[in-house]
Amino acid sequence: MRMMTFVVLATVAASSVAAEADYTKMWCAAQNGRVEVMLEDRTRADCITATHAVEVDFAPKWAEAIGQALHYARLTGKRAGILLIVGADEAHLLARLRATIAGACLPIDVWTVPR
Repeated sequence: MRMMTFVVLATVAASSVAAEADYTKMWCAAQNGRVEVMLEDRTRADCITATHAVEVDFAPKWAEAIGQALHYARLTGKRAGILLIVGADEAHLLARLRATIAGACLPIDVWTVPR
């Protein structure tokens, strides 16, 4: 399992109240991905790259992100990914995500951006 950290682009980092969609657009564009892709079951993947189906969520929604990422990966045939938006006091939530993925041997890659 690969764990990666992504440096937030200045425009998102400058905003203290950036929405999930702001992080999604900036990160997905940097990955040459497509944002809000409608899938065959009418769900929308936050970002589809050449290799990954990525769910973007704030740290408190880490558990939901696992299910969504796996669902999008199943429908697209791509590897599951999660971009977790982590606040200064939310490292414990990232640790829970990583422990759950590792403990269950889930095929999910994780990237983080600071909130």
